[in-house]
Parts: sequence; structure tokens; C-alpha cells
Amino acid sequence: MIRKILIAFFIMSVSVAMSAQQTRYYDAAQLNVIGKAIPTSKDYTRVDTAAYKFNDAVIEEYACHSTGLAVLFATDSPFIKAKWQTSGKNAAPNMTAIAQKGLDLYIRQNGEWVFAGVGRPVMEKEPEYASHKGTIVKSMAPGRKECLLYLPLYDCLDSLFIGIDENSYIEPLDNPFRHRIVIKGSSVTHGLAASRPGMSYAARFGRDNGFYCFNLGFSGMSKLQKEYAEYLADIEADAFIFDAFSNPSAEIIHERFDAFVDIIRAAHPDVPLIFMQTERRESRNFDTWREDFEARKQTAAEEEIRERMKTDKHIYFLPSDDFLGHEHIATSDGSHPTDLGFTYMLESIQPKILKILRKYGIKKY
Repeated sequence: MIRKILIAFFIMSVSVAMSAQQTRYYDAAQLNVIGKAIPTSKDYTRVDTAAYKFNDAVIEEYACHSTGLAVLFATDSPFIKAKWQTSGKNAAPNMTAIAQKGLDLYIRQNGEWVFAGVGRPVMEKEPEYASHKGTIVKSMAPGRKECLLYLPLYDCLDSLFIGIDENSYIEPLDNPFRHRIVIKGSSVTHGLAASRPGMSYAARFGRDNGFYCFNLGFSGMSKLQKEYAEYLADIEADAFIFDAFSNPSAEIIHERFDAFVDIIRAAHPDVPLIFMQTERRESRNFDTWREDFEARKQTAAEEEIRERMKTDKHIYFLPSDDFLGHEHIATSDGSHPTDLGFTYMLESIQPKILKILRKYGIKKY
């Protein structure tokens, strides 16, 4: 009987203690927001369309996405919560809700960024559609935690507040990532079929190697446009990695490639430009038109790069034969890599990219 009373008292004490944990919210914009290649006037916009004009409504919408942005902070709170507001953009059919509109938290442990939890967005209906709130992680042991919180991949983020215990502290964390590496590309780079914001290949490449990567993936709209090249030319960068051939046709590649590179080269004469061949899409397996279209643009891409490499010793080409493995299980829809697809992709490209970067004194942790 006494044992039962003691157990009941213990449970009640724990419940009272938990209920006593009041939450205080802090504006994440006052912490350390990283991932902008060039500063913007809005807190969570990756490209400032007031300063850079793209003459395309879709591109300008993508520019406001918080893709690749993250918040660095430290706290001793036993829990971390969040309240955030997104634009109300319709759900994407080949994305998880968490990747599109959610949050993805990592905490540094023994020098490694370890997954800690997610912020799950509301997806049911208006008007709640754009307002999200939830606990990311709870019941953590006492002590300081260094946190890396990735923001939504495929929506505009209007506001973000991070909640901690009212008796705990929160403070900006210095950026631990080194070297400025720009990754420009298509929906593959945008991370369209990643499970969470921190699972895009650009985020994983940066996090796993300690590089400061900027994700400039623009789904379906990466076609070697002059406007992109002019923006890239203004970025202070140690290296550029391009997923440049997923969207344009063979004709566009032949027409635009040299001019695109010329603009970047004028500003960055000695910076490595690493061009990845577009993946072999599974959607071409039985579609004869798609097979012809994809084969021709892959040929065009390799021709243009090989020709340019004759006169530019700082341009590199990465073939894509094994980007997605050979088991036919690495995409969500025949085109977009899942987490498994990005794992295959990184296993293929990462050693080659690291070898190139070492030539320029750019080394991982």
C-alpha cells in the first residue's frame, strides 16, 4: 500500500514539475540565420528580388523560399518548441509536409550534428494552413545544446519563434561551417523529394564535411539563364557546384552554356566550377520521347563542358552513371531522388568533389 502511495506521489510530482515548465518564445531572426549567399532585406528570403530581377514569377517565388537556410543557436532548455508562419503554398505532390513547410533540428554531439526532431506543419485547411506550432524535442538532459535548425525547403517563411523553458537561456551560435560553396541547380538541388529540410544533398554535403553551402536550387527553372549567372557573379565564393542540366534542352545548353560561364568567370577567374551531369531519370525507362530528349541533353552537356575544359583549367565535369544506383528504388517519381537517392548520389560525387576542392585548399573538418 505504501509503495503504491509513493508511486502515485512520484507521478503527481513529475506531472506538476512538467506543467510548471512555462514556455518563452524568442524571435529566431535575432539568433544566427545562415545560408544566404548574399544578404537579403527579409529575414528568411534566400535571394533578394528587389536587388536581382529574374523576369519570371515562378523564379521570384522560389527566391523567397527558405531553402538551405538554418538557424544556429545554443540553449540549456530541456525542450525546444517552435511557432512559425508560412505562405500557404499548396502541398507539393512528391514532397513530405515536413520537407516542404516543416523544421528539422540537429544538435551537436561529440563533434557530429545528430538529428534531434522535427517541427510538423499543419496541412489540413485554411486559415490554419499557414500557421504552425509544436514541440520539436523534449525531455532532454540538463546542459548546453548547440543547435542547427533547418527551415522549410519549398515555401516562404514569414516568421519563426523558438520556444524554450522560461528559466533557460538561448543565444546565437557562431557559424562553425567553413569555406563558401555555392550549389546551383534544379529541383534535385531544391530537395524536392527529401524527407526533411536537412536531408537535401546540399544540406548533407555541408553538414557532413563542415562546409558553408548555399542552396540555390530552383525547381524546373534552372536553364542557364543570364540572370542567374549575374547573381552568381556577385557572390563571394570559394567554389561553385552545378546541377545545371536537369531542366534545359540540348538546344538551350548549346545556346547558353558559354555565355553563362563567361559571366561567372569574369568575376571569378580562378574559382573551381564543378558541373555535374544530369542524372539518368527513371522516367525514361519506357518513354521513348523522354529517352531521346534526356540522351540528347546529356550529350550536349558533356560536349560543351569538354570543349570548355580545353581552355579553362578550373572547370570540372562529373559523369552521372551511378548517381542513383541500379536497383530502381532511389526516386519518388522517376526524377527526384529520395533520401536513399541522395545517399547514392553523395556516395558517387562526394569523393570526387572533395578531391577537386583539396586542390584549392578547401578541406573538410
